[in-house]
Amino acid sequence: MIGEPEIDGDWHTATGSAGAAEALPGGGEQERERVRGTRRPWLWALGGVVLSSAVWAGTLAVQERFLPDVPRLGYRHSPDVCKEFELKTVGQAAGRAFESSRSGAGMSVAQDWAYCAVSTEYQEGTMQYGAQLLVELHKETDPQAEFATGPGVEPETRMDTSGSLVVSGLGDRAVLDRQYAHDGSRLMVLDGGAVFTLTVQWFQLTKDQTEPDAIDEDAMHAAMIEDMRAVMTKLRR
Repeated sequence: MIGEPEIDGDWHTATGSAGAAEALPGGGEQERERVRGTRRPWLWALGGVVLSSAVWAGTLAVQERFLPDVPRLGYRHSPDVCKEFELKTVGQAAGRAFESSRSGAGMSVAQDWAYCAVSTEYQEGTMQYGAQLLVELHKETDPQAEFATGPGVEPETRMDTSGSLVVSGLGDRAVLDRQYAHDGSRLMVLDGGAVFTLTVQWFQLTKDQTEPDAIDEDAMHAAMIEDMRAVMTKLRR
């Protein structure tokens, strides 16, 4: 950028040069023409700077207008997300330890994802639990429009948005479906371009078809929120 001192200095020099030309021998119109001639390249240069600045500003405006709306991502991709998925609080609410696990992961230009499923050891006559965590990092499109509508292909495994609860203090948006697939709950969190889905299900097999043991669902829901907060903290960049 051309600073004010440079502009002021050049204009002062050009103004004083005409008087200096008259004092020189042979000064007059020829010298004045020569002095005026030395100003023209500077003026053309200044005009070029102004023109190029305007063109550059216009180019930036066009680029900003057509930049894709890339979602904000504040989380890292973990190919083995089971290492981040401890479920300590859910385990306490269930009174059982989650042991066996399986995982999967994938990466693409548009989205990275990682999945982990854990369950409790089977014991006849006791309540069995299974939990799944899915982490999706959307890198090109904003997932907000489809948030809390899945995942799940079968109708009974999709989010029941009419009966879901809004959970505060988790990401940008968080909802809890308390009646997921009739025997579980699902917590989904949206934070920028990241979507976290935690599902906990339970069932009990009895020989005489008696009523299964009751669980404290409020305590389970609170535990799911705490464990979701923990895994999000671990994956945060």
